[in-house]
Amino acid sequence: MKIKILCLGLIFFASAIFLENLWISLMRNFGVGEAIKNYGPSGHKKKKGTPGIGGIVAFILSPLAAFAIYRAGLGGRRDLFVIWAFPLLAGLVGLADDLLKAFRSSSEGLRSLQKLFLQIVVCSIWVYFVSRGGIFLVPGLALPVRVAVPVLVFLSVAALNAVNVTDGLDGLAGSAVAVSLLSVFLWADKTPVLASAALGLAMAVAFLWHNSNPALVFMGDAGSHLWGALLVSLCVDAGSLAFMLPMGFIFGIELATSAIQIFTIRVFGKRVFRMSPLHHHFEIGGMREQQIVARFTIVHAAGIVAILIFMETLLERGFLHV
Repeated sequence: MKIKILCLGLIFFASAIFLENLWISLMRNFGVGEAIKNYGPSGHKKKKGTPGIGGIVAFILSPLAAFAIYRAGLGGRRDLFVIWAFPLLAGLVGLADDLLKAFRSSSEGLRSLQKLFLQIVVCSIWVYFVSRGGIFLVPGLALPVRVAVPVLVFLSVAALNAVNVTDGLDGLAGSAVAVSLLSVFLWADKTPVLASAALGLAMAVAFLWHNSNPALVFMGDAGSHLWGALLVSLCVDAGSLAFMLPMGFIFGIELATSAIQIFTIRVFGKRVFRMSPLHHHFEIGGMREQQIVARFTIVHAAGIVAILIFMETLLERGFLHV
């Protein structure tokens, strides 16, 4: 099994490297580049024109990954549907936003409420089908459907937006996603989850090959939505919704700081951070982009380990009855 997973991982890593190079060349030939938001850090203006929608490569390879896992005998149809259907649906929402930005040559695509509505729709569709097989807080502990469905929809929408807001520095979201997928691979014991995490990790690292500072391509919403959804679907298929907490550690912090900033500005007319999400706070404070990415990735890895140890302690002491 491990040899099959390793071989598939290497194939998908090489394929993603090749396709990402091809995509970058295509975008440059057509003169399509990313527009930079006017309200972002001033230092980001030099990134204007960098090819975007780099996550489309993972979007293209995802159904092939599911098919390869199935043909290799590493996963059944239901498991692969649970794991890969949501990333593809969510990726479509992100891709629509990316394409609108590209056609308009603007940093604005779908309106916030339009995007939120589409996110809720695709999350709800996926959760409806997933809930038929039960949604588990930890392996062996199923949640009541009336509780599990709204909770999972909320967490799924949050995950899409959390990875999206984290994608603000070269290599930041990609590095955090890679650490999360590696943690799934090391933690999970279900074959389809292991294989899917490995192929997702291979594609994420291949993307980082081009996205590390200075980035040759940006992830775009297609990528952030796809990888955010994949993190959720892996936890669900592994039967441990609770694992979303450690795996989404840095993403949750980034989303929370954005929410806090919006709340305090609208209610009190004051800022808590120099700029949100949190990585921009440190960037405005003078920390170099590479330093922020490295430190956030380390904090993310440490957070995953700390929360996993805490969860394991709760299980051992019987606070979570399985």
